[in-house]
This record gives sequence, structure tokens and C-alpha cells, in this order.
Amino acid sequence: MDFFRDNTPDDSWEKLRSDCAGCMNCELGRTRKNLVFGVGLETADVMFIGEGPGEQEDLQGEPFVGPAGKLLDTMLEIIDLDRTKVYIANIVKCRPPRNRDPLPDEQSACIGWLRRQMDLVDPKILVFLGRIAAQVFIRPDFRISREHGQWFDVEGRRAMAIYHPSALLRDPSKRPETFVDLKALQRQIESLHD
Repeated sequence: MDFFRDNTPDDSWEKLRSDCAGCMNCELGRTRKNLVFGVGLETADVMFIGEGPGEQEDLQGEPFVGPAGKLLDTMLEIIDLDRTKVYIANIVKCRPPRNRDPLPDEQSACIGWLRRQMDLVDPKILVFLGRIAAQVFIRPDFRISREHGQWFDVEGRRAMAIYHPSALLRDPSKRPETFVDLKALQRQIESLHD
């Protein structure tokens, strides 16, 4: 995976966007309507990472703009954040067919783009939205139902995983747990500025 870490001094957002826009490293690039690059503050302290875009994201070219995105916006508001204060991206930049989980080879083909985004943003806190992102970055056997809201060290950064907003839409009974996780995130962010 480190092969894809192109953290050269001349790397910039413009270069990364341009490089990523031409990507055809896997089949997802051939079926996308739009590349879903990322959105938010490019120098944010907090970076949210999901697994991949859905239908609305593919149509609009922006992560988390469908129903799950509206819920994510509400979740951010709960802890006094919004998209102008964080950076939001996905592991894969193109929509998997029928919104299925991205396959391991698709994740491998795309992870370099995300790592370059992480290098450019240089966040202090990573928040993984759902099981797949947590399994990629925390541990392959990560269990979101047991380990959500716990803090981990990921590449020298504080990191936690919370339920993916789409999971909360399917199962609203998980929302109280997520509220607790969000408040823990808020405390961690506040500690950065103490």
C-alpha cells in the first residue's frame, strides 16, 4: 500500500484531483458517472472516511449527498461542525454497482488517492464511517457493533469508527450509541484546542 503514497513535495490538490480524475485502475472507473473526490476544509483537523459513493453521490460527484449524507450533516451539527470545518472522503472514488461493498481489489486500486488526500489534509483525528473503512485502517477483524466509539492510534493520529449513516437509517435503534460516540469525538476535538 505504501507504493501508492506519493507524498512528493510538488503534490497539490490540483495535481491530485487531475491524477485521480483520469483513474481507470479498476472496473469502477469504467462505470462511474462522476468521480466522487472529496469535500470540505482541505486543512481540517478532522477527516471523515466512508467506504464509497452511492447513487446520488455518483450523480452529483460529491460524497454523502443522498439520504445518508443528510443524516451525516445532522450528526455534524450535533457537535457544532459542518462540511466547511471537516474533510469528507471515501476509500473508493467511484460507485460500486448496486451500492454493494467495494471489493478488496477495488479498495487496493483506489487507496492511494485517499492516502494522498490524508497527506494533504494532515488531520489530527480520523473518523471512519462504518465497518469497511475501520477494517481497512484499524484492523481487518474490526467489529463495528462492539468497537464503535473506541479510540485507536492510526498512523500517529487519533481515530475512531462510528456507525455509517446508512446503517443508522436502516436501524434507528443504533442512534443513541452514535450520539454518545459523537459527543466523545466532540470532547477529543475540544482537547486539541485546550
